[in-house]
Amino acid sequence: MKLIGNVQLVAGNATMIAGIRMLLKEEGIETEANPDIYIREYNSFGVDEARELAAKASSRAVGSTGRIFVIVTPNMTGEAQNALLKTLEEPSGDARFFIVVPSPLMLLPTLRSRAQHLELENGSQAPLVDATAFLKAKPETRLEMLKPLLEKDDDDKKDLSGIIAFLSELERELAVNAKPDPERLEPIYRARKYVADKGSLTKALLEQVALLI
Repeated sequence: MKLIGNVQLVAGNATMIAGIRMLLKEEGIETEANPDIYIREYNSFGVDEARELAAKASSRAVGSTGRIFVIVTPNMTGEAQNALLKTLEEPSGDARFFIVVPSPLMLLPTLRSRAQHLELENGSQAPLVDATAFLKAKPETRLEMLKPLLEKDDDDKKDLSGIIAFLSELERELAVNAKPDPERLEPIYRARKYVADKGSLTKALLEQVALLI
């Protein structure tokens, strides 16, 4: 697989790191003990993390292959994405970025349009709830189907990546199989925006999705 441009989007979670390392090795880049490779996992990637990444990206590479940043997160705020745009559009030197999220659909169109979308095997997280079956089910059944996502309804333990993967798959199904309706999609957007917040009422957000879409 040939890498094009300096920004790559990957659908999945931390298990995709091995595949990214393999791609870099195919390009002749050593991935072990390489000070120019920066790999970080975040529970949530906000504007402070975006600024930190921009600062690191502006530093000079030690070797000749440029700096490579692999960012893995289940949630990247809109403010962080906007803060990253200039860094991604005008990278310092030969800096390259791999952004790994549950679904590229969760990112702003302006960011997605600047990136190559990579399809890597053995890493994409399958949604815990089948979006197609969810949409076909009655509201009371949908509430039952949400239980796998709510078993860890604790800010420190909840499976944020699984929840966002489900919401993104739900949005994709609605876009493909139904006429676009902003009001119908609003509960999904709201849940995805707030579910990563400390103290967010995950159960209430997902129940709104079940009852209102």
